[in-house]
Amino acid sequence: MKHLISLKKWKKKDIEKIFELTNKLKGKKSEDLFEKNLILYFEKPSTRTVVSFYIGMVQLGGDAIYLTPREMQISRGESVSDTAKILSRYADGIVARVFKHNTIKDLSKYAKIPVINGLSDMYHPCQILADLYTVLQKRKTLDLNFAWIGDGNNVCKSWINASKIFKLKLNIATPKKYQPIEKVSGKIKLTNDPKEAVKDADIIITDTWISMGEEKEKKKRLQAFKKFQVNPKLLKSAKSNHLFMHCLPAHRGHEVTSKIIDGKHSIVFDQAENRLHVQKAILYQLMK
Repeated sequence: MKHLISLKKWKKKDIEKIFELTNKLKGKKSEDLFEKNLILYFEKPSTRTVVSFYIGMVQLGGDAIYLTPREMQISRGESVSDTAKILSRYADGIVARVFKHNTIKDLSKYAKIPVINGLSDMYHPCQILADLYTVLQKRKTLDLNFAWIGDGNNVCKSWINASKIFKLKLNIATPKKYQPIEKVSGKIKLTNDPKEAVKDADIIITDTWISMGEEKEKKKRLQAFKKFQVNPKLLKSAKSNHLFMHCLPAHRGHEVTSKIIDGKHSIVFDQAENRLHVQKAILYQLMK
């Protein structure tokens, strides 16, 4: 694969190769990407994505440059196509965290170097690769019952993509007006009842109810999602050894309570750490 735009065109063997590389590269420094440079183009704020990619690139012997639209001519009207062509002559790869998914698609269309989706309004593939790797670390298998609770957002859509690849059993509970705009099939089921989704679940996943760019809808969304909070009462019907996941940042008291995110079932910080390890493998695979 030349780019990582979403998981739609990736196959099971491609992802398994990433996990093999992750095990090989985890916790190690090398010169595998010596003298190679990565552009980190971020339209949105970031903690985990920017830091993990930057440090991952350094640990592989390369370097990274962090840029926002304000530092680039793209903010003054230069086209994405011209920007992609120019960056291709300077650097060896691009990680883009953007509002519109079409920006990622245009970058990958015109760039002659690998383009990695660090998050768009449609998908967040790097997060899901790290999440899958984390589950495999903890349970040694993906033959589990997964439950997504909350918004049918970019992370949810990427879970749907991954579920199709690995044939995961995934129950998605969202309010009616916030279901994911993504085709579901096989073992993927949609419901508007969070209790139904978490029954006998091994893995419970949630995310913020208000993504970047949706702040104007905050009051409306808080009202729509109030029955979808992950709390001890909701998780009573999950399996006794269930695991809780959240890609962070979390809005404690909204989509999840502190008792859950700080509790014994939570693996959110293992997820966050694995962003670094898995993304090192992605960089190696696409840029080596």
